Amino acid sequence: MIQLQKPQVWLGLGLTLLVAYALYRFGRILLRPLEGYVRGPLLTALKGLWLLVVAVSWLAVATHIAYLPSVPVLFDLGQDIENGFRNSAGQVLVILALALIAWNLIGSLSARIVAEEEFNRRTVRVQTLKGVVESTLKAVVVIIGLIAGLQALGVNATSLLAGVSVLGLAVGFGAQSLIKDVFTGFFILLEDQYGVGDVITVNTGQLSGNVERLNLRLTVLRALDGTVHIIPNGQIQTVSVSSKDWSRVVATVDVTYAANINDALRVLEAVSQELYADPEWRGFFLDAPEIQGVTQLAPDGVTLRALFKVQPKSQYGIGREFNRRIKIAMDQAGIKIPSPQRTITLGNAPLEIKLTREGPEGRDLRDTQERTHAPVKPSLTRDPEEEEV
Repeated sequence: MIQLQKPQVWLGLGLTLLVAYALYRFGRILLRPLEGYVRGPLLTALKGLWLLVVAVSWLAVATHIAYLPSVPVLFDLGQDIENGFRNSAGQVLVILALALIAWNLIGSLSARIVAEEEFNRRTVRVQTLKGVVESTLKAVVVIIGLIAGLQALGVNATSLLAGVSVLGLAVGFGAQSLIKDVFTGFFILLEDQYGVGDVITVNTGQLSGNVERLNLRLTVLRALDGTVHIIPNGQIQTVSVSSKDWSRVVATVDVTYAANINDALRVLEAVSQELYADPEWRGFFLDAPEIQGVTQLAPDGVTLRALFKVQPKSQYGIGREFNRRIKIAMDQAGIKIPSPQRTITLGNAPLEIKLTREGPEGRDLRDTQERTHAPVKPSLTRDPEEEEV
């Protein structure tokens, strides 16, 4: 009872319990490759035997730490185990087991950090910093474990680190691009220029895609066709982010010069307001549609334009739905959308003409189109033209 009142005894018991758990987990990992070759009962027996060995060893060490010589077998065994772990091999084993526990703990804690399903800047930063912090902490665990292991084997870690520093300085002059990548990646994260989940275009349209992974050295983009672009951060000169804070749909439609422009503008406004008021799409809008009117007198027709301020990454789906609705609305209003004009020269051969009906009972099938309900809901993925390289 007197021994158990000492704080150092409880500290020793806690540390040895942590080491015992680390060794137990290390043994379970070593037994994992045997699962495909050893039958279930035998593998279970080996796991139970390893648990028994670790438990008895910890009880023996705890008996020696608490100084209970009245338990002769466990007391002497605990003394032998402590003497064994004071040797280099025992220290290396403990360091390896603790490093393994820290590695798995970092992975488990990072897996519990789940970003919101809604796309916003907080989600982007969480997903980005999660990967960077996890990789950095694992690198720290490996470096500390390596230094501690070398120290346990009798290697002077201080002189080794000094030599590595001099070598690193020499290598640094030849690895300026790597240093540039790291510094650029640091400022990308610090300033939240973009993050995992953003849609970006790099170096004025050379590469574009969805940011799949980002760390201090690399930016990984996933193109629409599945191609992965791996870009060193130091080679990124300009970045165009299509999903930062808000996006905009540039809704344009062309009509022929023979069309009534005022009627066409009324149809454009009606479709824009209809889409804005639709409950299925209303949540994506950040502001009411802006009808800009006639924006261009092109060779083949007159261009009308409206602007929709929407949630980031929703401009693609809303743009597709607008195109479907404006086409049906123009057909119903009798306003023609221009098509390219071509001049055809016929030779001396006889011309054969076939007459066909427009539809059942001579009706135009476009009159039966439903504008407000799409047969197939457009996806929210980005358009292929955003992926041109």
